[in-house]
Amino acid sequence: MESRIVTPGPYRATKLWNEITKYFRAGMPLKRHRQSFKTYGNCFTAAEAIDWLHHLLKNNSNFGADVTRQQTIQLLRKFLKNHVIEDLKGRWGTEDLDDNHQIFRFPSTSPIKTIPSRQPLWKRSSLENVFKEKETLFKMPHFSKRTQKTPGSLDGKGEQENEDTEAMEVDTGSENPGTKELTKKAIEDIWGNIALVHLQKILALPSLDEVLNPAQMNPGHIMYNMTHTSKHGVVFLQDKTDDLPHWVLSAMKCLANWPKHNDMSQPTYPGFERDVFRTVADYFLNLPEPLLTYEYYELFVNILGLLQPHLERVAIDALQLCCLLLPPPNRRKLQLLMRMIARMSQNVDMPRLHDAMGTRSLMIQTFSRCVLCCAEEVDLDELLATRLVSFLMDHHQEILQVPCYLQTAVQDHIQYLQRTCVKDPSDPTPGFYFCKQISTREFEEQKVVTSQAAIMELLESIVKDKNLSVKDKKKKLKQFQKEYPEIYRSRFPTTESEARLFGDKPTIKQPMLVLKKPKFRSLRY
Repeated sequence: MESRIVTPGPYRATKLWNEITKYFRAGMPLKRHRQSFKTYGNCFTAAEAIDWLHHLLKNNSNFGADVTRQQTIQLLRKFLKNHVIEDLKGRWGTEDLDDNHQIFRFPSTSPIKTIPSRQPLWKRSSLENVFKEKETLFKMPHFSKRTQKTPGSLDGKGEQENEDTEAMEVDTGSENPGTKELTKKAIEDIWGNIALVHLQKILALPSLDEVLNPAQMNPGHIMYNMTHTSKHGVVFLQDKTDDLPHWVLSAMKCLANWPKHNDMSQPTYPGFERDVFRTVADYFLNLPEPLLTYEYYELFVNILGLLQPHLERVAIDALQLCCLLLPPPNRRKLQLLMRMIARMSQNVDMPRLHDAMGTRSLMIQTFSRCVLCCAEEVDLDELLATRLVSFLMDHHQEILQVPCYLQTAVQDHIQYLQRTCVKDPSDPTPGFYFCKQISTREFEEQKVVTSQAAIMELLESIVKDKNLSVKDKKKKLKQFQKEYPEIYRSRFPTTESEARLFGDKPTIKQPMLVLKKPKFRSLRY
């Protein structure tokens, strides 16, 4: 059954739940089954449902091929708990379902969840006023950073970030006394507003109100994540207490570069790599909240709607901006985690870490919940997190790098705010350039007038060019006359005006008049 793409918008997780339940009820084959010497029609076993639903999820564009059979079992248990299915005695409300031949059926009632019709939980964001002109002029801040390199970074290139940055070092020796310093808060607001404008455009949403609460967004995180990075794009933290513990970094480096660069002090033994992996997994699984935070759950779930083959570039751009919203410690942990699991899943020398699944599947299933989950239990959390982590693994280098276009847009906007117009020296109020909106008709008229003025300037430049010989000048004028006869005629209305230009008789002939041909009468009578 062909899947329908659930596009970004409010309550996307609920819409996905309804889509899957509708597909399941419409497509699940129903048969006759025998139990306790009795025959039941229009029913199915748990194993049959798992087989069919697993195939559906893996081929559904909203979830992808990384869905496991165990996740399918978990979803069927939620179907039983939410009365999407029931047993032969009509019992439901528990999660008592296993991969066996227990018989289930569909209830007569509809399992479709109601989409709430509510107003946004927060006021509409004022994105329309992002580029509203300020009443004062600002100076451009200068960013400087010093980098100290020490061996032992996760990226294997021997760089350990220890950078001290003066984020707001403002030059006070301005030549323009009318300018004022741009505060740190003002710069952060510019970063946040421009990032939201780009994100809304990428998601093609009329408003971000239903997927992002602007009050929960910290624009300072965006600026920090953009300006406090190593040359490889990894965020460095000024407060080292927020960083990964040293023993976790060492374990992650060991796994990312296995079997090379193993600088751990204790000797290896059979099963050593499994213990190291369990150490890293335990740390991330015990974090107080997912790396993408509870606040941004709805936002990232909506981006999952863009994970389609024809929208892959759009999804990468959207995730690139959304990951800038994260607190710097979360972004750094996410960057290092994605680097580690991507390298491990591609490492042919990595020993088998699980008896029942490969390295890639193990990475996705282990770390999905510590990357994305909701503060409250959501029916499709596991499947949505799996889909997102799988995509992050494959595209983490692009998604978690600094978008240069955003930095350019911010710098251009700050420079725009700094521009002043010529004003009365007695007026101390700094001025601004403003654009006056005109009608389409006025624009077309101005376009014609401007073009004609430019062509007239071209003609005058030919006439007054003293470096051209008389022969070349006549040649160019003749060519100009052919291309722009009306403009040429306005400059040289008569042949005498041409003659005065060259100081002799006219040599450039005007187009000949079309004379009437004489009529000849017949000589016959």
